[in-house]
Amino acid sequence: MILQNLVWTIALTGMGLVALAFLYVIVNAGNRIDPAAQTAAQRRSAGLRKGLFWALVAVFIAASYVSLHRFPIPLQHAALDAAQVVDVQARQWSWQLSQPGQQPGAMLRLTSGSPVEFRVTSADVNHGFAIYAPNGRIAIQTQAMPGFTNKILHTFTEPGTYRVMCLEYCGLGHAPMVSAFEVAAATGG
Repeated sequence: MILQNLVWTIALTGMGLVALAFLYVIVNAGNRIDPAAQTAAQRRSAGLRKGLFWALVAVFIAASYVSLHRFPIPLQHAALDAAQVVDVQARQWSWQLSQPGQQPGAMLRLTSGSPVEFRVTSADVNHGFAIYAPNGRIAIQTQAMPGFTNKILHTFTEPGTYRVMCLEYCGLGHAPMVSAFEVAAATGG
Protein backbone atom coordinates (compact mmCIF):
# COMPACT_ATOMS: atom_id res chain seq x y z
CA MET A 1 0.00 0.00 0.00
CA ILE A 2 1.29 3.46 -0.83
CA LEU A 3 2.15 5.51 2.26
CA GLN A 4 -0.14 8.33 1.15
CA ASN A 5 -3.09 5.90 0.90
CA LEU A 6 -2.29 4.51 4.36
CA VAL A 7 -2.22 8.01 5.88
CA TRP A 8 -5.47 8.87 4.09
CA THR A 9 -7.13 5.69 5.44
CA ILE A 10 -5.99 6.45 9.00
CA ALA A 11 -7.27 10.05 8.71
CA LEU A 12 -10.65 8.92 7.39
CA THR A 13 -10.96 6.33 10.16
CA GLY A 14 -10.19 8.99 12.77
CA MET A 15 -12.75 11.37 11.28
CA GLY A 16 -15.33 8.60 11.23
CA LEU A 17 -14.73 7.79 14.90
CA VAL A 18 -15.11 11.47 15.84
CA ALA A 19 -18.37 11.63 13.85
CA LEU A 20 -19.68 8.53 15.64
CA ALA A 21 -18.83 10.07 19.02
CA PHE A 22 -20.77 13.21 18.09
CA LEU A 23 -23.75 11.10 16.99
CA TYR A 24 -23.68 9.19 20.28
CA VAL A 25 -23.69 12.45 22.26
CA ILE A 26 -26.54 13.88 20.18
CA VAL A 27 -28.68 10.74 20.53
CA ASN A 28 -28.16 10.57 24.30
CA ALA A 29 -28.39 14.32 24.98
CA GLY A 30 -31.94 14.22 26.37
CA ASN A 31 -31.43 11.24 28.69
CA ARG A 32 -31.15 11.85 32.43
CA ILE A 33 -28.19 10.35 34.19
CA ASP A 34 -27.90 9.53 37.87
CA PRO A 35 -25.07 11.21 39.88
CA ALA A 36 -23.10 7.97 40.40
CA ALA A 37 -23.12 7.22 36.66
CA GLN A 38 -22.16 10.83 35.93
CA THR A 39 -19.12 10.62 38.26
CA ALA A 40 -18.07 7.31 36.69
CA ALA A 41 -18.44 8.81 33.19
CA GLN A 42 -16.34 11.82 34.18
CA ARG A 43 -13.58 9.53 35.53
CA ARG A 44 -13.63 7.47 32.31
CA SER A 45 -13.58 10.65 30.26
CA ALA A 46 -10.60 12.03 32.18
CA GLY A 47 -8.79 8.71 31.76
CA LEU A 48 -9.53 8.66 28.03
CA ARG A 49 -8.30 12.24 27.61
CA LYS A 50 -5.08 11.45 29.47
CA GLY A 51 -4.57 8.28 27.43
CA LEU A 52 -5.27 10.12 24.18
CA PHE A 53 -2.84 12.88 25.14
CA TRP A 54 0.00 10.40 25.76
CA ALA A 55 -0.89 8.46 22.61
CA LEU A 56 -0.64 11.66 20.56
CA VAL A 57 2.70 12.51 22.20
CA ALA A 58 3.97 9.03 21.29
CA VAL A 59 2.71 9.37 17.69
CA PHE A 60 4.36 12.81 17.40
CA ILE A 61 7.70 11.48 18.68
CA ALA A 62 7.53 8.43 16.40
CA ALA A 63 6.58 10.51 13.34
CA SER A 64 9.35 13.00 14.08
CA TYR A 65 11.91 10.21 14.38
CA VAL A 66 10.76 8.42 11.23
CA SER A 67 10.82 11.60 9.16
CA LEU A 68 13.96 13.22 10.60
CA HIS A 69 16.31 10.45 11.76
CA ARG A 70 18.18 10.73 8.48
CA PHE A 71 18.21 14.53 8.25
CA PRO A 72 18.72 15.20 4.54
CA ILE A 73 20.64 18.48 4.85
CA PRO A 74 24.39 18.13 5.41
CA LEU A 75 26.31 20.38 7.79
CA GLN A 76 26.87 23.67 6.01
CA HIS A 77 30.03 24.79 7.83
CA ALA A 78 31.97 21.54 7.47
CA ALA A 79 33.73 20.06 4.47
CA LEU A 80 31.68 17.30 2.88
CA ASP A 81 33.36 14.05 1.94
CA ALA A 82 32.31 13.97 -1.71
CA ALA A 83 34.18 12.44 -4.61
CA GLN A 84 32.78 15.06 -6.99
CA VAL A 85 32.25 18.78 -6.36
CA VAL A 86 30.11 21.10 -8.48
CA ASP A 87 30.03 24.88 -8.04
CA VAL A 88 26.66 26.33 -8.99
CA GLN A 89 26.02 30.01 -9.50
CA ALA A 90 22.57 31.28 -10.38
CA ARG A 91 21.95 34.60 -12.03
CA GLN A 92 19.04 36.07 -13.83
CA TRP A 93 18.39 33.90 -15.92
CA SER A 94 20.94 31.17 -16.17
CA TRP A 95 22.82 28.52 -14.22
CA GLN A 96 26.60 28.20 -14.25
CA LEU A 97 27.62 24.65 -13.32
CA SER A 98 31.34 23.93 -13.10
CA GLN A 99 33.84 21.53 -11.59
CA PRO A 100 37.45 22.29 -10.71
CA GLY A 101 39.57 21.89 -13.86
CA GLN A 102 36.58 21.92 -16.24
CA GLN A 103 36.87 23.88 -19.49
CA PRO A 104 34.64 26.99 -19.47
CA GLY A 105 31.44 26.37 -21.43
CA ALA A 106 31.88 22.57 -21.44
CA MET A 107 28.91 20.44 -20.41
CA LEU A 108 29.15 19.14 -16.85
CA ARG A 109 29.69 15.37 -16.67
CA LEU A 110 29.31 13.40 -13.44
CA THR A 111 29.63 9.74 -12.54
CA SER A 112 26.85 7.72 -10.93
CA GLY A 113 27.41 5.85 -7.72
CA SER A 114 29.65 8.39 -5.95
CA PRO A 115 28.52 11.37 -3.87
CA VAL A 116 28.35 14.81 -5.48
CA GLU A 117 28.59 17.99 -3.44
CA PHE A 118 26.73 20.91 -4.98
CA ARG A 119 27.80 24.35 -3.68
CA VAL A 120 24.89 26.58 -4.64
CA THR A 121 24.84 30.39 -4.55
CA SER A 122 23.32 33.31 -6.45
CA ALA A 123 24.81 36.44 -7.98
CA ASP A 124 21.62 38.51 -7.77
CA VAL A 125 18.27 37.32 -6.33
CA ASN A 126 16.92 34.15 -4.71
CA HIS A 127 16.48 31.19 -7.04
CA GLY A 128 15.15 27.69 -6.42
CA PHE A 129 17.82 25.20 -7.52
CA ALA A 130 16.17 21.91 -8.52
CA ILE A 131 17.72 18.91 -10.27
CA TYR A 132 15.24 16.86 -12.31
CA ALA A 133 16.06 13.21 -13.00
CA PRO A 134 15.65 11.75 -16.51
CA ASN A 135 12.17 10.50 -15.50
CA GLY A 136 11.05 14.10 -14.81
CA ARG A 137 10.96 13.88 -11.00
CA ILE A 138 12.89 16.18 -8.71
CA ALA A 139 15.99 14.39 -7.45
CA ILE A 140 17.12 17.12 -5.02
CA GLN A 141 16.60 20.83 -4.48
CA THR A 142 17.76 23.80 -2.39
CA GLN A 143 17.74 27.59 -2.43
CA ALA A 144 20.32 29.69 -4.28
CA MET A 145 20.74 32.88 -2.25
CA PRO A 146 23.00 35.90 -2.75
CA GLY A 147 25.84 36.06 -0.24
CA PHE A 148 25.36 32.50 1.02
CA THR A 149 26.42 29.08 -0.24
CA ASN A 150 24.07 26.13 0.36
CA LYS A 151 25.70 22.72 0.17
CA ILE A 152 23.73 19.66 -0.82
CA LEU A 153 25.01 16.12 -1.18
CA HIS A 154 23.50 13.66 -3.61
CA THR A 155 24.51 10.32 -5.11
CA PHE A 156 23.10 9.73 -8.58
CA THR A 157 22.11 6.12 -9.19
CA GLU A 158 20.70 6.42 -12.69
CA PRO A 159 22.78 7.53 -15.70
CA GLY A 160 21.23 10.03 -18.09
CA THR A 161 20.63 13.72 -18.73
CA TYR A 162 19.56 15.71 -15.68
CA ARG A 163 17.97 19.13 -15.95
CA VAL A 164 18.44 22.05 -13.57
CA MET A 165 15.47 24.38 -13.28
CA CYS A 166 14.55 27.34 -11.10
CA LEU A 167 11.67 26.71 -8.67
CA GLU A 168 11.28 30.29 -7.46
CA TYR A 169 9.99 33.11 -9.63
CA CYS A 170 13.00 35.35 -10.21
CA GLY A 171 11.88 37.71 -12.96
CA LEU A 172 10.81 37.80 -16.59
CA GLY A 173 13.32 35.16 -17.74
CA HIS A 174 12.41 32.65 -15.03
CA ALA A 175 10.67 30.07 -17.25
CA PRO A 176 13.56 29.38 -19.65
CA MET A 177 16.14 29.29 -16.79
CA VAL A 178 17.17 25.72 -17.56
CA SER A 179 20.52 23.96 -17.71
CA ALA A 180 21.53 20.31 -18.08
CA PHE A 181 24.33 17.92 -17.23
CA GLU A 182 25.17 14.29 -17.92
CA VAL A 183 25.54 11.49 -15.42
CA ALA A 184 27.49 8.54 -16.80
CA ALA A 185 27.49 5.00 -15.45
CA ALA A 186 30.37 4.22 -13.14
CA THR A 187 33.10 2.26 -14.87
CA GLY A 188 34.12 -0.99 -13.23
CA GLY A 189 37.73 -1.10 -12.29
